[in-house]
Amino acid sequence: MESVAEPHVHIWNRAEYYKMASAGLFDGKHVELIEGRVIEMSPRGSLHATAVSLTARALEAALGQGWFVRLQMPLDAGELSQPEPDVAVIQGSIRQFRDSHPQTAALIVEVAETSLIYDRTEKANLYATVGVQDYWILNLADGVLEVHRNPGPDSAAVFGVCYADVKALSNGDLISPLARPDVTIAVADLLP
Repeated sequence: MESVAEPHVHIWNRAEYYKMASAGLFDGKHVELIEGRVIEMSPRGSLHATAVSLTARALEAALGQGWFVRLQMPLDAGELSQPEPDVAVIQGSIRQFRDSHPQTAALIVEVAETSLIYDRTEKANLYATVGVQDYWILNLADGVLEVHRNPGPDSAAVFGVCYADVKALSNGDLISPLARPDVTIAVADLLP
C-alpha cells in the first residue's frame, strides 16, 4: 500500500518575509505577514485614505506629548507576524523606534471598507494576542466606530485570544482612548 503525503504549508518568518520583499516579490502590492502567511490586502481607496488621515489628526490632537501616531507602518507582533495597522498610537518618541518597529501599541485603529470581517476576526485576535488593550475598527460601511477592549483567552478565537468587550459608537457619540481617559474624541471627527 502506498502512503499518501499531505502537502506541507510553509510558514514564513519575518526574516524570510523581508528577503522576499528585498527581492521585489511584493512590488506594487500591499501585503502583511500574519501568523506566517503573506496576506495581500485590498487597495486603499480615497474614502479609506480620508478616514485614516482624519483619525490620525484627531488622535494626535487629543493625545498630546508623549505619544505619536504611525500610519500604515509595521508592528512587530512576533516572529511570524508583521501587520501594518492603518493607525497605531505608540507611547514614547518616534526616534525610540529607529532600529526596530514597536511590538505593541496603546491603540490601533483599522479602517474597514472591504476588510470588515477580517478586521473583526484575524486582525482583532492578533492584536489582542500582542496585548493591544484598545482596538478600534472604523466601519465605513455602517458609519460606526467599533470599540474592542478587554483582551482575554478564548479557545474559539483564531489565535486563542479575543476582545471580551465590543461596542459600536455612532456619529453623535464620544470616545476616550484607554491610554488617555481624560480626553474625548468625537466619532464624527473620525468619519469621512
